[in-house]
Amino acid sequence: MRALVVVLAALWLSACASTSAAEAAPPRDLRVVTLNIYHDRADWPARLPLIVEQLRALDADVIALQEVLQTETLPNQAETLAAALGYHSQFVSLDAQDRARRYGNALLTRWPVEAHVSTALAPRADSRSMGWAQIRFDGQPINVYFTHLHAGQDGAAIRRQQLEDAVAWMARISGDAPSLVLGDFNAPAGAAELAVLDGFVDTYGARHPGATETTTLNPHFFPDLRGRIDLVFAERDRFEVRDARIVLDTPDAAGTWPSDHFGVYVELRPRPAPRAP
Repeated sequence: MRALVVVLAALWLSACASTSAAEAAPPRDLRVVTLNIYHDRADWPARLPLIVEQLRALDADVIALQEVLQTETLPNQAETLAAALGYHSQFVSLDAQDRARRYGNALLTRWPVEAHVSTALAPRADSRSMGWAQIRFDGQPINVYFTHLHAGQDGAAIRRQQLEDAVAWMARISGDAPSLVLGDFNAPAGAAELAVLDGFVDTYGARHPGATETTTLNPHFFPDLRGRIDLVFAERDRFEVRDARIVLDTPDAAGTWPSDHFGVYVELRPRPAPRAP
């Protein structure tokens, strides 16, 4: 009986300690990355292990990829990266599923997504889309949207229309869950067309308001062009931005770069949904 009492007391003390530790543990931050991987250009076989290495070091929960390609001889790049990292992959393309060559965007997630869908962005000939996935982070649903907008310095009107269509689509499916929008917007932060996302905050800009010279266009590939066009937007008042920095910006010893773009890494802490009045 005495031994039983000792065992029960030990179990009780252990449970109390575990409860106290759990109560003391701070909330975990959601880690996200966006990266344009430059499809198969610039020696993809040499770039692949470099991207894997640097993404693995970031240990992100969600990774948005743009310019993802698959062909008859090239396995889907997002699926290749997901397999190497142990993540789930969602590939979005306007190319028919039975085509050998498909080009689009992807989302890699640490956990299986609870729901997902995508939509085409006009004009259809531009082959642009937006994907959506809902994940569950610390018991809370989070909407993650990912896209790659129209290119070209004279394409502001097209990008604005694409964003207007995207925002209307997002409003129909987001529900009460907080939302993130990641991708290559082909417009520098602060561009007029990005004002369509007035319900969202440019997370890097929020953390570095004076960093006007920051670029995500790799100068090795764009010696005469600068711009922070790879962006992570967080729904206003629904996240605390804990960290934001430029990543995947380091070549290997042979001078191979991960991509012609740098990536963006952001840590966020979801805030409780506002109570109805």
